[in-house]
Amino acid sequence: MNSFRKIILSSGPYPIVGGNYMNEGYIAVLDKISSISPTPGGGAVAALVLGHSYSLVSMVSQLTLKSDKWIKGHKISKNLKNISEKGILHSIDLANNDCIAFDNVMNSYRLPKNNEEEISIRKEKIIEASLEATTAPYDIAEKSLDLLLLLPDFAKYANKNALTDLASASQLAESAAYIASLNVKINTPNLSKEDSRKYNIKIKNILKESKSLNENIQEICSSRIGW
Repeated sequence: MNSFRKIILSSGPYPIVGGNYMNEGYIAVLDKISSISPTPGGGAVAALVLGHSYSLVSMVSQLTLKSDKWIKGHKISKNLKNISEKGILHSIDLANNDCIAFDNVMNSYRLPKNNEEEISIRKEKIIEASLEATTAPYDIAEKSLDLLLLLPDFAKYANKNALTDLASASQLAESAAYIASLNVKINTPNLSKEDSRKYNIKIKNILKESKSLNENIQEICSSRIGW
């Protein structure tokens, strides 16, 4: 499999389309997702949604730092700008990790099962690959929550003119966590009972906290805007 990361980060001499904002590199990513191949799928898309959330947070941070009018938000903006710049790149790695994990699951199911030994080995490989396919999207959900935890305070002091973008970033982060959770839950039945229970509980808690945080952030933004 060609690295999904390479496709996303490719920077060839693409002609510009769509009002000089989106180039064919972006279209190539969407084409890859829309192909008949099961990877990249929902987990990888969750990571890219998180990447878009980081991108919007970075933009709002820079717009806040641009003016002393928002001086109270400068400290957190500097921190979030740094976190977001790293997070954008990491989200691409998370997308690629999810693709690799799913491919490993598919490969494990293709293993031979002609005798008891092969059946046993195949079963072990399926459990092993399923754990990898569970932890990959779980990491995405966890990173989404990590970002959401930083946004309520930022929403209080960020550039007021960019609050809709911050609210959008928050919504995207919660969505990333939710999409990732679907890929966690689809794999847990193939895990050991202990691991299955552990990840189902942990992802449920992440979703609950993510939802609560996003609702709080939306309220702060709406209140400051005057809606």
